[in-house]
Amino acid sequence: MRVAIFGASGATGKLLTERCFSAGHSVTALVRTPDTYEYAGRVRVVEGNAFDQAAVSETLAGADVVLSALGARSLKKEDVLERAVPLIVGAMEENGPKRIVALGSAGALPTSLDKQAAWRRWIVQNIIYNTFLKHPVASQIAQYKALSSSRLDWTMVMPPMLMNVDGKGLDKVRIDRDALPRGGSRISRVDVADFMMAQLTSEEYSRSGVYIAW
Repeated sequence: MRVAIFGASGATGKLLTERCFSAGHSVTALVRTPDTYEYAGRVRVVEGNAFDQAAVSETLAGADVVLSALGARSLKKEDVLERAVPLIVGAMEENGPKRIVALGSAGALPTSLDKQAAWRRWIVQNIIYNTFLKHPVASQIAQYKALSSSRLDWTMVMPPMLMNVDGKGLDKVRIDRDALPRGGSRISRVDVADFMMAQLTSEEYSRSGVYIAW
């Protein structure tokens, strides 16, 4: 399978790239600085960023599926997803491919906390989502809107806090299409990457968001 990866140089993007290698997939990665990209010798590298329409189109050329691990690198207003995702969606709608699995977050939808205890729902919504993470959450809301309004076969994986620790395995991960699993507050990037890889060939969560948590 030929996989195009956006956000390949980030923490989750690197895990996805490694899993593509293990699965025998060929990878095209869009990166800003190929000279410092550790997998440059093993992938087809496109130099540029996801705000450049030509670079996006070149990254997608010949791909069967797309993995996106794009996202904010800080709590500031960066508008990464607001700017990049519509370009990617537009290019995919015009020339393909049609399948995209994107990394999102649990705050992307207003119903994300429906299964949490009332006290936790209030704290997360008002203190975390509306205050500390207001800009990253706004970006994830924009990403969901861009994907859900598209004609693509999309899946947006929506975890809570990502941890840089060993995974527990997908048999230990709670999955819910409707809302974040009750009490779910964290999950390993490893488990998220494994789940995203599994969606490349699955139709179970086609054209929908899906929440995962420990």
